[in-house]
Amino acid sequence: MSEPVPESAEPPSKSAAGASPASSPTATPTGTHSAQPSGTYSATNRSPHRSSEPPTGKRLAVLSLTALGVVYGDIGTSPLYALKECFGHVYGLLPTPQNVYGVLSLIFWALTLVISGKYVTFILRADNRGEGGTLSLLALIFPRRTPGGAARTRGFWLVALALFGASLLYGDGVITPAMSVLGAMEGLEVASPQLKRFVVPLAVIILVGFFALQKYGTDRVGKLFGPVMLVWFTTIAILGLKEIVQSPQILLAVNPWYAVQFAMANGVLAFLVLGSVVLVITGGEALYADMGHFGKRPIRLAWLSFVMPALLINYFGQGALLLRDPLAVANPFFNLAPRWFLYPLLGIATMAAIVASQAMISGAFSLTRTAIQLGFLPRMDIRHTSSIEEGQIYVPEINTAVGVGCILIVLGFQNTSALGAAYGIAVTGTMTITTILFYVVARIRFRWPAWQAGLLCGAFLIIDLAFFGANIVKVMHGGWVPLVLGLAIFVCMITWKRGRAILQQKLLDATLPLDLFLDDVKRRQPHRVRGTAVVMTSTVDGVPPVLLHHLKHNQVLHQQVILLSVLTDDTPEVPGNERVEVQELGEGFFRVIAHYGFMQTPDVTDILTRAKQLGLSCRPNETTYLLGRERLIPTGPAKLSRWRKQLFVVMSRNARSATEFFGLPSNRVVELGTQIEF
Repeated sequence: MSEPVPESAEPPSKSAAGASPASSPTATPTGTHSAQPSGTYSATNRSPHRSSEPPTGKRLAVLSLTALGVVYGDIGTSPLYALKECFGHVYGLLPTPQNVYGVLSLIFWALTLVISGKYVTFILRADNRGEGGTLSLLALIFPRRTPGGAARTRGFWLVALALFGASLLYGDGVITPAMSVLGAMEGLEVASPQLKRFVVPLAVIILVGFFALQKYGTDRVGKLFGPVMLVWFTTIAILGLKEIVQSPQILLAVNPWYAVQFAMANGVLAFLVLGSVVLVITGGEALYADMGHFGKRPIRLAWLSFVMPALLINYFGQGALLLRDPLAVANPFFNLAPRWFLYPLLGIATMAAIVASQAMISGAFSLTRTAIQLGFLPRMDIRHTSSIEEGQIYVPEINTAVGVGCILIVLGFQNTSALGAAYGIAVTGTMTITTILFYVVARIRFRWPAWQAGLLCGAFLIIDLAFFGANIVKVMHGGWVPLVLGLAIFVCMITWKRGRAILQQKLLDATLPLDLFLDDVKRRQPHRVRGTAVVMTSTVDGVPPVLLHHLKHNQVLHQQVILLSVLTDDTPEVPGNERVEVQELGEGFFRVIAHYGFMQTPDVTDILTRAKQLGLSCRPNETTYLLGRERLIPTGPAKLSRWRKQLFVVMSRNARSATEFFGLPSNRVVELGTQIEF
């Protein structure tokens, strides 16, 4: 990988999202100055995005219930397999009282320190105007102060860490549905050993149906997520409580001394068992990533008052069962249930697994849109599945890729025991990266002293690295899967970002200053045709090369020419009334700048409607959209290694067209292309 330069390490905030110009201009710029507008219809002072008032009362209860389904689906299904894997054949750990107490103590403190301590108490504070996730952390670290201003580069390694953490989340999105559905289907073995052969086929059928239904959206079925998980958590708590009542001494496992004794008695084996203990905290990142949907208060309330108690009761119930019947170690979760309740429990577990899967695939869709808006991935087909909720989207390319990946993983690993190693790597890798990024945010945004931020994040980092180290030894047994997936996506992201920066600079160097162009238009008076030309441009300065190309070959200009730039701000959402700026440039030229948040999808029709409200009139049936289309030839200077140039070309050719991405009427679009060496 070639050494990065500052352009690729720029923060992905307020990056241009417009269609790139495609042609070389007929003149070379003689200066770097930009034209001053001769008039302004609206100079909008865009205030930062502010979240609504903290919810209370009924609204808080509704949001907390909904968060059960979206936020806690992944971590909520961990009891299906977590304790079973701790005593699985991989470690050969026997379910003796000392081992049971030790493992339960590790589970209790993992949930307490990592989820309650790290995420619920501290990480949720690092919100980017209400939004969370690794890319939101990146936007916090690299804020851009003014539109079009230069960003402060704090280190390519921070950008790389954030992108790799986001890439690992894609791996998590592939593994979670496979793990959850397999864990639910393995209950068939407890109901009847003869049904074991149906576990994998049924898991594949459920996953195929699940991904096939994604295109219809989650608007209706999503309303069931909260109640389904409410039933699930209530059920697992009741099952666990039944065993705890019979063996209340199991509650002594909250004493950390049992974990210490377990470590001293088992040495390296105790450390390796952390590789399965980490399964109880999978989904911890979802608390942070989904913060923008519900806010901090509902997420914290749901966790502390309901989810965490239900999980702990079930884990301790499984431990009490192992003390009473060590043979139940084959599947302690389903062995909690009486025989008559096995099949109903299997149905509830399957529904919970589907909810957990939906939460992860929806997260993958949202992550993809954010990455596209921030310039780390090429344009893709983003479909809104709800006319009310902005966040409910469907990305066919991601749905297909994740669906195929899930099915291949189920067919390849066959059971949760084999898949556990792959699962742990993705989770612990992302957790470690989040801790490192949080330290930077604490220093530069919270203004914490170095010793304070270092002490807190250092403690969390020790825990994260312990879990990661326990899982890294499983690389050859399946842990390579998320690492390979994450590395592949990471390389694609940085290659796309770097390639676009090189291409943008090449086009910018050939851009004619706007004042010189307008002076030339005024002097030459080219023929003007009726109507409006909307020229999509990724910069807010100079003349788009596509416009020069059009004027050179067609020898005409429209009566009205709109230079339209769509910018992505470093905020999740930009309110509608603060989205569009219109500037009159003279000679029938106007510059329109539209600002979108990185959680929003641009719509040119909406932009022009808002511009009309600001005094800029253009009739849809008399409007032509001029777009550029580049044909890239990777033969230029070696600013990228050849294989990365080839990758960039492939990604560029498969990107969704600007016409579709920006919602342009296809019968009003004119594309002008050119060959570009880079």
